[in-house]
Amino acid sequence: MRSSSKKPRKRRKRLYEAPHHVRRKEFSAHLSPELRKKYGTRAVPVRTGDVVTIVRGDFAGMEGKVTKLNFKRRRIAIEGVTREKVDGTTVPVPIHPSKVEIKRLNLDDKWRKKILDRRAESKPVVLKSEKVM
Repeated sequence: MRSSSKKPRKRRKRLYEAPHHVRRKEFSAHLSPELRKKYGTRAVPVRTGDVVTIVRGDFAGMEGKVTKLNFKRRRIAIEGVTREKVDGTTVPVPIHPSKVEIKRLNLDDKWRKKILDRRAESKPVVLKSEKVM
């Protein structure tokens, strides 16, 4: 097994040159507490059609559907999160997937549903508020 480097330059290089199947995994966002409890997992990769809430930045608190994924820049476009340019046109504001929380999953894909069901069977996630000390 190859050891991973701790040097920032090498880490950054691996991040920018990552293959598509690795980028997909890095495109994950946290689930809401209700979904976390239901599916027994903390985070899943974001897909178009998922309803998310922005938790960081200028648009914090806004909720909308994911309309576009940009794997090259590692950003997502969310319905209703736009900015007006100087010439008057509106453009979607790119948001990093780690800055959103998934509220509702798009379960049109049978494989995605199967993965989530498998995770739900294997282990329940304990929320911070439920921990007993």
